[in-house]
Amino acid sequence: MIQGISNRIRGAFQAAAGKRLSSLAFLFVLLVAHPATAADAARGDKSARESSKSVSKNVAASAEEFDRYFREMLEQHGIPGAAYVIVDHDQVVAMNTYGVRVKGKQEAVTSHTVFRLASVSKTFAASMAAVLEHEHKFNWGDKVVRYVPELSFKTPALSMKLQVQHLLSHSSGLTPNAYDNYLEDNRPLSKILPMFATIDPNCDPGKCYGYQNVLFSLIEDVIQKATGVPYSRQLKDRFFVPLQMEDASLGWEAFMAAGNRAAPHVQTGSGWRPVKVEKEYYLAAPAAGVNASISDMAQWLKAQMGYYPEVLSKEVIADLTTERVETRRHMQHRVWRDYIDHAGYGLGWRLYTVGDDRIVFHGGWVAGFRAAVAYSEKRKVGIAILMNAESRVIADLTGQFIGDITGRSKLVQASTTVKK
Repeated sequence: MIQGISNRIRGAFQAAAGKRLSSLAFLFVLLVAHPATAADAARGDKSARESSKSVSKNVAASAEEFDRYFREMLEQHGIPGAAYVIVDHDQVVAMNTYGVRVKGKQEAVTSHTVFRLASVSKTFAASMAAVLEHEHKFNWGDKVVRYVPELSFKTPALSMKLQVQHLLSHSSGLTPNAYDNYLEDNRPLSKILPMFATIDPNCDPGKCYGYQNVLFSLIEDVIQKATGVPYSRQLKDRFFVPLQMEDASLGWEAFMAAGNRAAPHVQTGSGWRPVKVEKEYYLAAPAAGVNASISDMAQWLKAQMGYYPEVLSKEVIADLTTERVETRRHMQHRVWRDYIDHAGYGLGWRLYTVGDDRIVFHGGWVAGFRAAVAYSEKRKVGIAILMNAESRVIADLTGQFIGDITGRSKLVQASTTVKK
C-alpha cells in the first residue's frame, strides 16, 4: 500500500476528472486489472479468449488516450520533438511521434528519427558484456587491471580489488561522476585515466554505490581485449542486426551521418533553441554513445523482456537484473519516492521494487537530449520515450508509468474514479 501519494500526482488525477483518464494511468490500469496471458489461450477457455479480445480492444482505445495526453504535455512545455513506444509482452501497443527534428524547420520526427540515448547506452554495454561473460570470454570477478593495466588508485592495493562487475554496477566506491568534467571538456579516456592515481574510493569496491561514466566505459577495453573484436562491431553484430534495429549506431560520426536525426535543444529565456551536437560524452561510448530511433527501442524492450532469447537469454537477463548494490538515495527521487519500496542497481539497469513487482529502468540526459526506458519485470509491459530537449517532462511521464503499471492501490483507486 502506498503511504502518502504525492500531492503533485494526486492533484494531476483530480485535475483530470470529468475529462479522460490521464496518460498511462488509463492504459496500464487496464493491463494490470485484466492481463491477457498466453496461458489463458493455452487452457482453451472460451471466456478467457473473449476477455482477451475485449482487453485488446480496450488497450488500443487507451493507447489513443495516452497519445492525446502525451501531445498535450509536450505542447504545454513547448518540447520541439519526441517519440514514445509502449510494448505489451512482444507486441507494440502504441508507437507515435510528436513535433519536429529541429525547431524552426519543417522536418517532422518519425518512428525512424535518430536520437541520442545518453545513459540509456549503459543498458547496451552491460547487456553486451553479460552475453560475452556467459560465453566465458571473461569473468565478472576478473580484475580490471588485467585489461586496463594503466588504471591505478592512490592506494594501489585498492585498484587491485576493482572487478569487471564493479564497473557496470557503479560499485567502484569512488565519488559519483568522478572526472566527468573532463569528459565535458572533450578529453579522451586515455587522458583522464592517469588522474585516478590521485584519489581513492570511499569504500572497498563492491560495497557502496557511486554513479560513474569514465570507469563504466572501461568495459570497452575489457571487451576488446577479451574477444579481439571492437565494442562497436560487437554491438552491431550481436544486437543491432539480429534485432533489426535499423537506425541504431554508436558514436558521434554515426549520429552526424544519419540523415533523419533529431537536433539537440536547450532552454533559454525565449524558449527552446537548437544547439551543436557535442562530442563530449561520446568519448565514453559504453556510458553514453548509442544512437537509436523509437522503432529501435521497441525491439530493445522486447529483447530485454525476454522475447529474443537467441539474442538475450533468460540467464543473461537474470544476471543483468540481479542487484549488485543498493541505491538508497534513489528512494527519495521526487517522482518515484511514493512508489518505491527498494532501489538498487544491477548491471547497467536500475532496479526499483514496487509492491510485488520490480521496475527495470534507466534514464539518460546529455546536452539537448533526454531518454528513458522502463519495463515491469512481472507484467512484461514497457515504455521508451525519446526527446530532443532537456525537459523534466520525461521523468514525470516515466514516473507515472512506474506507479501505474505496478498497480499501487491508492494511485489506481484515484485513477479509476476519473471519467473517461
